[in-house]
Amino acid sequence: MSDAQRVLVVGGTGLIGSTVAEELARRGYDVAVAGRNRPQADAPAAAYRWVEGDYTQPGWDERLRGFDAVVFSAGQDIRHVGPHASAATWEDVQTASLPAFFAEAREAGVGRAVLVGSYYHQVLPALAETNAYVRARAEAERGVLALAAPGFAVCAVNPPNVVGAIQGRPLRAFAKMVRWARGEMADAVPDCAPHGGTNYMSVHAVAAAVAGAVERGASGRAYLIGDENLSFQGYFQALFDAAGAGRTVGVCDEDHAFLPDDYLVAGKGTTIAYEPDPAETALLGYQRGDLATTLRTMVAAADALPASR
Repeated sequence: MSDAQRVLVVGGTGLIGSTVAEELARRGYDVAVAGRNRPQADAPAAAYRWVEGDYTQPGWDERLRGFDAVVFSAGQDIRHVGPHASAATWEDVQTASLPAFFAEAREAGVGRAVLVGSYYHQVLPALAETNAYVRARAEAERGVLALAAPGFAVCAVNPPNVVGAIQGRPLRAFAKMVRWARGEMADAVPDCAPHGGTNYMSVHAVAAAVAGAVERGASGRAYLIGDENLSFQGYFQALFDAAGAGRTVGVCDEDHAFLPDDYLVAGKGTTIAYEPDPAETALLGYQRGDLATTLRTMVAAADALPASR
């Protein structure tokens, strides 16, 4: 295990953050989670010490003191602020607030820090020129990595589309997709997917990569991680198969209820495919090839939800 014994996971109530917290705790770290709203009693994050705070606001110095490492997984994206957010919004939640937060961590004596970002600007650098969200991610990362200094090792881990769900609203949203796969929403959502595709990765593989970055990540580096390249049709078919649907997913041009055009960051019909660097995959220590298993686990969790009243 790394010398970093006490780790704060900022954004620890979300899907990635709570799974990272679980992975770090499994490895023997003393984990705390931070966020704006205290987790519900049955949420995974409720198992850890709670630190309340909004990363876009200054004044973290005292809250960060005593932590050996910080994992930041709270950076907001188009799912949180909408696909047409203003430049001022992206400045607030990305390009200004992230470097400022990491600067406070450095001043507070935190020795290691990991930014959990996104893959778009590493795979498609030109997209940062036309897409405000991707540009904000790229600029925020540059600002954070520029803070690397003796005594403060900071790196970034950039995942693709993340497959997973936790108790609460994310699992209930996934349960709707399971009902669709089983034909219960046939009148509202056809058995089809948009053109295009992307790389997919399970949240557990992401968490392992982030934990590996805490332990072995090189300061100043941004790591592009990933697993399986799938068309959107292929991903939805994998979901149908996990749900035991016994039906075939087609391809359609219409705006899709579960993957709207506005949320296709790279543009409608675009396919993002790449292979992560094998040496970096080995360094971070994450396993690939678990998407089908993850989807089956998610379907089982959705099936176990209490019936809606």
